[in-house]
Amino acid sequence: MIRTAHPADLDAIAALHTRARATYYQGHIPEEAYAGQAERDRTREGWTRAVARDPAEGGVLCAEQDGRLTGVAAYRTEDGVTTLTQLHVDPDHWRRGTGAALHAACLEAWRRTGVRRVRLEVYEHNLRAQAFYAAQGWTPDPDDGAAGTHRILRLEIGPGPAASGE
Repeated sequence: MIRTAHPADLDAIAALHTRARATYYQGHIPEEAYAGQAERDRTREGWTRAVARDPAEGGVLCAEQDGRLTGVAAYRTEDGVTTLTQLHVDPDHWRRGTGAALHAACLEAWRRTGVRRVRLEVYEHNLRAQAFYAAQGWTPDPDDGAAGTHRILRLEIGPGPAASGE
């Protein structure tokens, strides 16, 4: 089930975020930078702001199975640019469709609000995520290229199946 995140989800979201990030940062950056107490505090604070954000400025969606949070996605529109800021799936739930379901829910939300292009940054060593995004139609952004250790991707959003008569 995909649903809107609530403040009561914050502990579970922050914990999932930390577990997921460890899978691709481990061995590339110091553990303190992705799992240390200061980073865990920063993560919780960031998710608190995202969950409290006005829906006109973005959203946070949760994937849930049997009452347990299995994935989370966040997006934000600022200065006319929509960014998928986070999409994490609990590593215990990889390859079960959770990420695809979250991505589809984001697409639906973007189409409802008239968003036609979205960007994201993906860690250069996170090849699993890069393959996932490519399968969802994301391509390297020729206007932005790269941001340090991250690749910038974009997605052009066309009308959904119902809008095109399919």
